[in-house]
Amino acid sequence: MTTSHTPAATADCTGVSLDTLRYYEREGLIGPIRRSPGGHREYTEDDLFWIGLIKCLRTAGLGIADLRAFIAVLRSDRSPQDRAAFLRGRRAALEERVVGLHRAIEILDAKIAHYS
Repeated sequence: MTTSHTPAATADCTGVSLDTLRYYEREGLIGPIRRSPGGHREYTEDDLFWIGLIKCLRTAGLGIADLRAFIAVLRSDRSPQDRAAFLRGRRAALEERVVGLHRAIEILDAKIAHYS
């Protein structure tokens, strides 16, 4: 038997709100989510994995459009090389952000030293 989680338990376990879970489902980022005979959502361990992946990619700076594109690549017949190329492109953009953040930190540190 497959373990299922209620929406509230899923929200608690993944650290996202119930509204966010429904939003991810509407956007096609997760799911389709299984329903109980009474029509209530039941999240599986696989769903929890996808939610975790989406959270990670959101933290990495991917927007919803990027996530939709990546999910489409994952769910398609495209090759692993295509999937890796997609992620390499997003990684490069993230690296650029990191460089910019380091530059901003250096400027802040210089100002802090100046005013201290």
